Amino acid sequence: MADQGTDTQDTEDNGTPGPPGAAPPRRRIGGLWWQRDFRLLWVGETVSQFGSVATTVAIPLVAVTVLDASAFAVGLLSAAVWLPWLLFGLPAGAWVDRLPRKPLMLWCDAISFVLLVSVPVAAWFDVLTIEHLISVAFFAGVSALFFSTAYQVFLPAVVADKDLSEANAKVQGSESAAQIGGPGLGGLLAQAFGAVTSLLADAVTFLVSALCLARMKVHDPLPEKAEHEKTSIITDIREGLRYTVTDPYLRPLVIYSGTSNLADTALQAVLIVFLVREIGLDAATVGGLIAFTGVGGIVGAMVASRIAARLGTARTVLIAEIFSMPFALLIPMTTPGPGLVLFVIGVLVVNTGIAVSDVIVGTFRQSYTPRHLLGRITASDRWVSYGTMPIGAVLGGTLAGVLGAQNAIWIAAAMQAMGPLILLTGPMRKQRDLPT
Repeated sequence: MADQGTDTQDTEDNGTPGPPGAAPPRRRIGGLWWQRDFRLLWVGETVSQFGSVATTVAIPLVAVTVLDASAFAVGLLSAAVWLPWLLFGLPAGAWVDRLPRKPLMLWCDAISFVLLVSVPVAAWFDVLTIEHLISVAFFAGVSALFFSTAYQVFLPAVVADKDLSEANAKVQGSESAAQIGGPGLGGLLAQAFGAVTSLLADAVTFLVSALCLARMKVHDPLPEKAEHEKTSIITDIREGLRYTVTDPYLRPLVIYSGTSNLADTALQAVLIVFLVREIGLDAATVGGLIAFTGVGGIVGAMVASRIAARLGTARTVLIAEIFSMPFALLIPMTTPGPGLVLFVIGVLVVNTGIAVSDVIVGTFRQSYTPRHLLGRITASDRWVSYGTMPIGAVLGGTLAGVLGAQNAIWIAAAMQAMGPLILLTGPMRKQRDLPT
């Protein structure tokens, strides 16, 4: 385990054992909030997550409101964000297991900043095109891929093993809140400053993340070089895939995640087009609605651990997914005026269920996976779960172009409602808790 820093309070809070026979040190209220390196990592990641997710709304809004892009073009734009996971997801895990994680994450933040700044600069010189936006979305996706994978491997070097569950709950909670509240932030920034200029605010979040990382003192040891020389990248990738595919718990989780993300991305790819062009909402209203429904994600992240302690982790995941996903069918029923309530209820409940599940599954995967395989197994899981997203985005854009945005959302919502049945194929349906 990496050095936790020289701060005396950090050492005490991390639970370093005292003299033989002494009572164990009492932990401060707030837990890991008192650990400096974790605090910096969490703040930087949370801010950049909100920026990344806000960008997924801001860029399509630029395409729709500035370039008057078609529904299919917006679908391609959404696909470009997730395509790197399909193309590079597997080798990224092997590379992350071989590279120093902190410098890699700093480079990812710097690249994301430059990419986002290029959009308003191009717009100010009147040379912005849909091809430029797609390129920015793609390379920002590459950066996010490596940052996210490195982050999952870096976290266990920042906190002690006994604190890993708490750290994951906090990180997964903030990521879930960002995934759900970020779109609302993107819409509000677009309304306040314009869709193009709002990307500058998104870019600043990556500078905040880089500053937090640079201030961390933690040492992240890599395996010895001799261990890397024994195997090739292909062998490393195969090992991570084999573990994921053959494990009875990871396999149904990753299949469900891929199916669910395909349906959700198909829905999200045309959601803004649906709300703006068919329901007649402006950017501020779209952002406000999505921001409000983000409350579900925040609440879900806050209560996940308590519910799991009472019902069991396996049962909580099943109940959260099976109960919440059918509410997606309310989204295509949305109409102007009072009918917006259907959208709010549908997204609110779905987001709550997703957040509860994300906190528990994220903690489970990191504590269950052998540490030396963590980068590869994380990448294998996300290669499937995120690799379906560009397919879903293109599917959503294609369906919207042929059948209309509302009918495309109906199809995606039905897929989302049926998806949790996949979880019943694994052993977790018979158990109270997931193993560690």
